[in-house]
Amino acid sequence: QVQLVESGGGSVQIGGSHTLSCTVSGATSALTYSTVGWFRRAPGKEREGVATIQTRGGTTYYSDSAKGRFTISHDSADNAAYLWMNNLEPDDTAMYYCAAHCLRGWGLTCDFRYWGQGTQVTVS
Repeated sequence: QVQLVESGGGSVQIGGSHTLSCTVSGATSALTYSTVGWFRRAPGKEREGVATIQTRGGTTYYSDSAKGRFTISHDSADNAAYLWMNNLEPDDTAMYYCAAHCLRGWGLTCDFRYWGQGTQVTVS
């Protein structure tokens, strides 16, 4: 059973930086989850894709709002994914979710099999 646990949420000042982590357990190899992604849901809004990365090859995809400010990475040795966020804005306030293993689709359109419980980021 693959489990994802996000960490690193908290309160951040406008213009500040923050890093989220996602630990993947229960996967025997990176092939178990071909793609890892970060999504977010702001209060009263639909969930939106933020960034995804292919665990083999490292191809990344970003939403327009994340381009130039966020960076996604994956560490196969630690089975962990990270989201580095810079120049944060109040509109970045949301619950951030980690997802793994793309069943269909690609990039931000992936239908992910595994999801974490989320970690809250508040920018003010």
